[in-house]
Amino acid sequence: SDWSADSWSDYGSRDKPGTTLGRTVPDGNMLFPDIFHTDHLLFYERFRAYQDYILADCKASEVKHLIADYLGKVLEPSGWQAIWRTAVFEVLVGVVGVNFSALKAVVQLSEPFLCESQDGSFTLECMQELLELKEHQILLQELWVVYDESGEFDQTALAIEHVRFFYQRIWRTWDEEEEDEFDYFVRCVEPRLRLHYDVLEHRVPSGLVVDYQNLLSQCEEVYEKFLNVRNSISSNDSDSEAENVSMVEGLKLYDKVEHLKQKLKLIENPLLRYVFGYQKYGSLQAKGLRSTGAKITHVVPWIMTASLLELLTRDKLHPESCEEGEVEIQFHCDPLTAVNACYEGDRVIICPGHYVVDGVFCIADSVELEGYGLPDDVVIEKQGKGDNFFDCTGANIKISNLKLVQHDAVEGILNVHHGKTTLENCVLQCETTGITVRTSAELLMRNSDLYGAKGAGVEIYPGSACTLLHNGIHHCKEGILVKNFLDEDYEAPKITMVNNMIHNNEGYGVVLVRPVMASEMKDASAQETKGIFLFLEETPKTRNTQSTQAGDDTACAEGSRQEQPGCVTDELELYKRAETSEQAENNSEIANVLGATSAKKSQMHKRRLSELGFTEADDNLMSQEMFVSVEGNQFKWNGKGSFGIFLF
Repeated sequence: SDWSADSWSDYGSRDKPGTTLGRTVPDGNMLFPDIFHTDHLLFYERFRAYQDYILADCKASEVKHLIADYLGKVLEPSGWQAIWRTAVFEVLVGVVGVNFSALKAVVQLSEPFLCESQDGSFTLECMQELLELKEHQILLQELWVVYDESGEFDQTALAIEHVRFFYQRIWRTWDEEEEDEFDYFVRCVEPRLRLHYDVLEHRVPSGLVVDYQNLLSQCEEVYEKFLNVRNSISSNDSDSEAENVSMVEGLKLYDKVEHLKQKLKLIENPLLRYVFGYQKYGSLQAKGLRSTGAKITHVVPWIMTASLLELLTRDKLHPESCEEGEVEIQFHCDPLTAVNACYEGDRVIICPGHYVVDGVFCIADSVELEGYGLPDDVVIEKQGKGDNFFDCTGANIKISNLKLVQHDAVEGILNVHHGKTTLENCVLQCETTGITVRTSAELLMRNSDLYGAKGAGVEIYPGSACTLLHNGIHHCKEGILVKNFLDEDYEAPKITMVNNMIHNNEGYGVVLVRPVMASEMKDASAQETKGIFLFLEETPKTRNTQSTQAGDDTACAEGSRQEQPGCVTDELELYKRAETSEQAENNSEIANVLGATSAKKSQMHKRRLSELGFTEADDNLMSQEMFVSVEGNQFKWNGKGSFGIFLF
């Protein structure tokens, strides 16, 4: 590429009078000079730098050489000051040279001597001795360039920021050992860069961020152990028993590293991050029953009037309507406070009104939350950025007659982690995904309306139970997403879908996620993309019915010229029969495919038992097939069809 000043004059300020970068005051008590403010760069600025100026379409093995080449073109070789920062001290230094191939600067202590450390033990003599041990060379990424108004050192400050960010956020110690192809930027840099900014902009659940950091730390630790074992083997040529033990240990560590790397890649890929999700187990602790054994009814009034209190007392609070006799009541100013005050068996009644809350409803006990009126009259709206809206882990939770409105969210509107949650006569206006039914959890959703999810309206995890009766699920990315349950650690979910209206979704009405079978690999090879296969199978239409209908339509059209008054009625009746037939076929196909996939899991399970020597097994142990009941559902105007399969 052309490295003349004109080719990148819009990037930085090399040929512009005065600096275009901001300044910031260093942390600490020492009177250090101001430094360039470069850690606020936007995604596209970093993306452009790495793609256009530094890495382009390189191999992982070429990264260090290309970075050194880039620095050699933009970095001032001497004449600037910087703050050298480590975990234990900060000191002002002057740069007198640069070792580009080692990505290091040659420095000397500035005068007057300015140093700040945690325990104050780093004197001038100590720092001089330390620099001599390092031959006065320190890593460029440990330097923060001192601010200069002239603009002469803008490119130096930016270049060091790009190097620092790359080695802190992008580079992994194992990158060079992976497939050395000319797609390192696309394969590693771009997804990790996007993940970093997704986290900064609160588009990734905090639980998933913690999972990623833990996985990364674990992978680095295991990889270091693997390198130590491998180095010990390569340095020893003997064929001893200890050598063989080390070989076995090395293979185990290698497999573990590969497994952890795959988990990291799933989180780094935004599509797979959405499709596979992550297992987040609530740390909520149930309070249980009160020590007195009492159960309280919590009332949340928007505005309490005498007439409302009279109606409320008659319908909900009268002693005759309560099994325990006398009703103990507590009043609260908002729904979140009321739920947080609940113990096992409590009930929350929310009066008509529009409640805006900033927080998460964490329900760990068996409580009942109901609106007093129609859902559109009792609205709970989430404000402020946050992961969740409703987190349910109680054994038996009931939510009814409410409208839930979610804005600016990261996770779905309602997560059922454990226990059973019943949702009845509710309206859910979603933001990201809708309802998530986690492994071992149960959802019963009846007579409710869900819309607006940028992911799936309902996500069904392996080992869960989901019953959907008489609901509307519409205007989401996908209607219902059934997660992969073929893994040997998972059980098949139990799914009941009866008389639901699933319409106007961007993708499919129902999507099943599962791995590619061996028999499908040949067909998949033609559509292989970076190890991921995506096949979406559309529901076949009733061609025979349609052709019959077309023939009858023609006869009807001809008959209309002969003034046959019953023809229009016959046409409408024919259309209704064809539509009913197609909807029945849609329901049947979904039930058949889910059942067949479950049967496949049962076969895999039997094969594993056979390999372990179990030729006969208990019927309950062998019964791994999914319970599926899909009937009476209507699928209309979904962008890609009624049913699809995501193969990976």
